[in-house]
Amino acid sequence: MEYKLPNLPERIENSNKGTYGKILNVSGSEYMTGAAILSSISALKVGAGYVELASHPNTLKAASYIAPEIVLAPVEKISQLIPQSTILTIGCGLSQSDEAVDIFINTIKLAKKHNIKTVIDADGLNILSKNHIDIPKESILTPHPKEASRLLDTSLENVLSNMELAAKEITDKYNCITVLKSHRTIVTNQNHTIYKNTSGNSALAKAGSGDVLAGMISGLLAQNMDTFDAACLGVYLHGLSGDIAKNDLTAYGVLASDTIRYIPLAIKEYINQRS
Repeated sequence: MEYKLPNLPERIENSNKGTYGKILNVSGSEYMTGAAILSSISALKVGAGYVELASHPNTLKAASYIAPEIVLAPVEKISQLIPQSTILTIGCGLSQSDEAVDIFINTIKLAKKHNIKTVIDADGLNILSKNHIDIPKESILTPHPKEASRLLDTSLENVLSNMELAAKEITDKYNCITVLKSHRTIVTNQNHTIYKNTSGNSALAKAGSGDVLAGMISGLLAQNMDTFDAACLGVYLHGLSGDIAKNDLTAYGVLASDTIRYIPLAIKEYINQRS
């Protein structure tokens, strides 16, 4: 049976920020601040109620200037924040330093203990590929082909030769939902249901684009969407945001931060498509 994209999560008039989830974003590092900010803002922009960013002081300082909507916390407070969170996003710009590895492993253990749905991206994937870690149930992994090759301990050529098979193999190995990113991103779950995305263009081939996608998926998850549905809809809306941005800015001029600005227009167009 062909998979059909779901409706957007319902917005309730009698609601508050807690209604739409609390995301803990463990991302960013001393010299990589942008990824954490992009993934945090995009989660809010797609409808999440609350995003708390736990990171290096450099990242927190940058985030305080750029996005006052993000709540800030030092990494030392992660153990206190996890039980209060509904979603964990981890890995965007985290780095692979010894400290980052410890943060990742300890945070994932806490997320699994408290049954927190988790989105793992970027450096989180690279750390996962080098360490035997039992990740939370229904985690979403969002690798590009090179990261996929590391997760599977195989060559990039093998991944590129059969992307659908690679996505299924990652899902089987890590018991997760896999978002294998390319110009036609593939999403698969433990039942090997396949979604092949049709939105997006070369404008999204820019640094930070994956961070925006990770945030969008987390933001949809925070609104109580089914995990696979959130992954698929996040991918589609991300691509649609890029399509609309390209129309205004050309494929050359779209930045990841521009894509975030176009998320509301993508949502509006999606609503119109469904009506």
